[in-house]
Amino acid sequence: MPEVGGRVARAINEYFHSPEARRLLAKLRKAGFSFDAVSELVRGDALAGKTFVLTGSLQALSRDEAERAIVALGGRATSSVSKNTDYVVVGDNPGSKYDKARQLGVKTVTEQEFLRLIGQ
Repeated sequence: MPEVGGRVARAINEYFHSPEARRLLAKLRKAGFSFDAVSELVRGDALAGKTFVLTGSLQALSRDEAERAIVALGGRATSSVSKNTDYVVVGDNPGSKYDKARQLGVKTVTEQEFLRLIGQ
């Protein structure tokens, strides 16, 4: 946004990555609010050719929002881990997908690392 300078942009970014803001956003999502319009702003090829699998509960994004961000940035979101998977995004209480990723030596990233990958 042209009207927003670097300091203000950093302050906004820091706030929305704070635990307080994440709790607020989670409450808003539970109440039925959708933040899909924000996902529509994400475009590019930063994840081109990369395959992602999501496991566990994500806090900052819904699973659909995370998958849309992956696709918008040129990546592919799949539901099962294989040797062709580039990243497994690990949320809270990951399941067998996390175990399989470790067995296969697939790179795992936390939700925070994933958010940095997609520029959020």
